[in-house]
Amino acid sequence: MEKDALDLGTLKVPSLFRKYFVPTLLGMLSISAVTAVDGIFVGHGVGSDGLAAVNIYVPLLMVFQGLGLMTGVGCSVVASVHLSRGKLKTARLNVTQALLFVTLVTGVASALICAFPRPVARLLGSSEYLLPLVTDYLLWFTPALTFQMWSAVGLFIIRLDGAPRLAMWCSVIAALLNIVLDWLFIFPLGWGVMGAAFATAISVATGGLIALWYLAAGARSLRLCPLKRSAKSLRLSLRNIGYQCRIGSSALLGEATLAMLMFMGNRAFIRYLGENGVGAFSVACYYAPFVFMVGNAIAQSAQPIVSYNFGAGNRKRVSAVFRIALLTAVLCGAAVTTAFVWHPDLLVGLFLSPDGAAAQIAIEGFPWFAAGFVCFIVNLTCIGYFQSVERVRPATAFALLRGFIFLVPCFVFLPVLLGNKGIWLAMPASEILTTAAIVLFYGSGRRKAVR
Repeated sequence: MEKDALDLGTLKVPSLFRKYFVPTLLGMLSISAVTAVDGIFVGHGVGSDGLAAVNIYVPLLMVFQGLGLMTGVGCSVVASVHLSRGKLKTARLNVTQALLFVTLVTGVASALICAFPRPVARLLGSSEYLLPLVTDYLLWFTPALTFQMWSAVGLFIIRLDGAPRLAMWCSVIAALLNIVLDWLFIFPLGWGVMGAAFATAISVATGGLIALWYLAAGARSLRLCPLKRSAKSLRLSLRNIGYQCRIGSSALLGEATLAMLMFMGNRAFIRYLGENGVGAFSVACYYAPFVFMVGNAIAQSAQPIVSYNFGAGNRKRVSAVFRIALLTAVLCGAAVTTAFVWHPDLLVGLFLSPDGAAAQIAIEGFPWFAAGFVCFIVNLTCIGYFQSVERVRPATAFALLRGFIFLVPCFVFLPVLLGNKGIWLAMPASEILTTAAIVLFYGSGRRKAVR
């Protein structure tokens, strides 16, 4: 496939950002579509038990997704800086080290999970009744996690290498394949939860193999390269991987935020609204990754441009990219909020019959839940910016604020203060407080610079 040739240091910033953002956004949304399509097909083809089994596995999947994002972000930032300084060989070494790291870690973890499926399923919260369905999904999907890591890390590098359209097609092809196979395996063949897992595994493997092929044979600059096997080389590799993980750690916390949102939300909804409340919240949880991916797309589109120009010392271009990214975040957040406020019945109707009690709870709650979407996307954009300029501490601090320090108390206290509306407002309140903290931090930094 023809690759784009994008000069990160000279092309006009608005045009450059657009060339990255459009394909990255489409690719990110297609990743979320895989999860949503699974939910729709399983819900209609298997039933609520199948949907519950898939949801039980999701926190484990989020951990691996976080590992891939952490390594991909860190590797991309480090490689960008090396490229801007003309150190192509060092950039290739960092890419190879990152890919080898996620392959080894995920391969070992996947083998252990598949060796002990029932204990792992119970650890994830499965009941004895759901245990056969959870273990089915676990055994058929877990072997594909390594391919998912190749895709997660590879997409960052492919975009950095100047081929954002190829990165988009890696995700789009996998998503389309998953839709077709989900329908085939669940409905005509009647394979149930196992079919959903197998369909997703095949689609994920396809995307991962495309990314690996590009890095091994098709890359313009950032091709994989041999690594030395000496003790000194091993120590340097471990040091480099540790630094990459530090830079990308807030990306891991971003995935952990979604996991915490699901965990705390389930507890709050079942306490105040019972099983129907959990059913309503589960629909919101299927849409939350879409919003997350919009923010991620903005951050990842800005990242190679920001990191490259930061490494080259071109601060004006860095500031220009940040301003465009923030404006895009506000506009995208407003668009998503509008959809949730004006058309909650259509959104809920994809998963549940609009006449049901759970659907009514969701339709009433979606406008409140959407109140924080602008801040949600802005926060992800700002955290991505701090990562791109190697400011690990603020990036990690703000990720912790939105995912744990603000979110948990909001779920505990807002329902007490505001009733059922407070459960839906917990996430928005956490995001708004985080945005306020970022504004204060950024403002204080500018005042110090002026002095």
